[in-house]
Amino acid sequence: MTSSPATDAAASLVADLIAHGVRDVVLSPGSRSQALALAAVRFADQGLLRVHVRIDERVAGFTALGIGRETGVPAAVICTSGTAVGNLLPAAMEAFHSGVPLLLLTADRPPELRGVGANQATRQERFFDRWVRDQIDAPVPGDGDWTGLAARAVAAALGASDAGNALPRIAGPVHLNLPSREPLSGLPPEIDVVPGDAPRRAPAEALLLARGPRTVVVAGADAGPEAEEIAHAGGWPLIAEIVSGARFGRQIVHGYRALLRRDDLGGRIERAVVLGHPTLSREVAGLLAREGVEVVAVRRGGEELNLNGRTRPVAAVAVEAGETDREWLGAWLAASAAEAVDLSEHAPDPEALASTDFAARREAVKAELDAVRRPLDRELLVDAVWRATWPHDRLMFGSSRLVRVADGVLGGKKVPVHANRGLAGIDGTIATATGIALASQAGSAPGITRVLLGDLAFLHDVGALLLPPGEDEPRVQVIVGNDGGGTIFDALEVAASAPPADLDRAFYTPHTVRLEHLARAYGWEYQRVTTRTALDQALTSPRGGRQIIEVPLAR
Repeated sequence: MTSSPATDAAASLVADLIAHGVRDVVLSPGSRSQALALAAVRFADQGLLRVHVRIDERVAGFTALGIGRETGVPAAVICTSGTAVGNLLPAAMEAFHSGVPLLLLTADRPPELRGVGANQATRQERFFDRWVRDQIDAPVPGDGDWTGLAARAVAAALGASDAGNALPRIAGPVHLNLPSREPLSGLPPEIDVVPGDAPRRAPAEALLLARGPRTVVVAGADAGPEAEEIAHAGGWPLIAEIVSGARFGRQIVHGYRALLRRDDLGGRIERAVVLGHPTLSREVAGLLAREGVEVVAVRRGGEELNLNGRTRPVAAVAVEAGETDREWLGAWLAASAAEAVDLSEHAPDPEALASTDFAARREAVKAELDAVRRPLDRELLVDAVWRATWPHDRLMFGSSRLVRVADGVLGGKKVPVHANRGLAGIDGTIATATGIALASQAGSAPGITRVLLGDLAFLHDVGALLLPPGEDEPRVQVIVGNDGGGTIFDALEVAASAPPADLDRAFYTPHTVRLEHLARAYGWEYQRVTTRTALDQALTSPRGGRQIIEVPLAR
């Protein structure tokens, strides 16, 4: 076997990615990308990379997105030319709008074979043009080299400059289009690789917020704990979506939709400080578009938030010293306490069941029997999953009806939460959760990754259940609220305007898929539960590493 320019360039590029902090590669098989794939596998054999193989490029893209979500460091996804590239577009769009770092390494034909009818060749060099932070159509190895591409790509994906300085940019996907000529692989070169760290952005200059205006802090998707810190520092009510990662602390507002509709609370807001991407309620969207409300938005990803046409985008915020407006905060917290939903009566009480007090034990047994007899509904389902999840776990919400139910009824708890709310699509949910699980469990988190989604989101990403033997098995629970179709449309305008038969056919899309058969085909453990007690047991006593828990729900 002899060497080839394609092999030398691919090995050098992957080694440079490792040197700049990349630790995960997700690859889909293909001929044109063979040099890149073989280089990645070779470095993985040396313990320098984690390689995850997925036959479906769409699944590969979302798996890499999940890894980037969890780690904050881009994973590289490798694919061949042609339609394989197109299958990465949904993940690229979501990564762009969510501000998640991601590297798209697409193999390509050389320039002389583009646009001339060559096999498996299309114009892919600027394919992701609107949804990337940077894009490079690399030279063909032999005509030029790929030196410096890794450093530039990683820095751009993280929103940092090559020199490590902070820029007025945010993280997102980067596209490296990598053409090569035959021979496509050859004798691999010997390269000494020194694993490095990804560049970090310097702390951004924070806008100092005055205390004067009546303010609320709005935490949308991916806001993180910083939103709670800002609310605490300012003494301001915290409106935190369930997907924000900020629904905890003393200033959390329960039932925020109803309170935003009240003239004496929502109607008196003068300023909204927004972190993350709020998407789950019309009331928040209405607030941020309202005339007379000052909106300050900390940028996180995608397009700048500007629903009122005059929102101020900033890189960070801080709060000036001073006294809390206790009247303003107190009014919100009093109203919040009245709106809080208590689902604890439907959860088992282990202490009471083990009590030596006969009367207490009798009441606990009665409550347990009542809970066993009561069919599971959406509120009980989301409550059980929320209660079972702790800081060492990860929780992923699909863009299903269940996430809105959870947003409406769940209380405060500091747990790591993920959701693809950049574009709020249902695709890639299981694959993203798998990437989150692989990344968190490769690090210091010993827990379980749970993904809560509806049946259509599950079926849309069923290919993500296919995991290759021999790779690390993620600890994942996929909890499917199965109501036999897309009941999220029941709460939208179309439900009032469309004839019932048309609503069912075009929107509700009923199905009779047997989830247990899918689980068996893909090698996943499966449970079907219909009571709260059985659900609690399934969530806290996982069977193996990969588990599907189906919860039948009424429409």
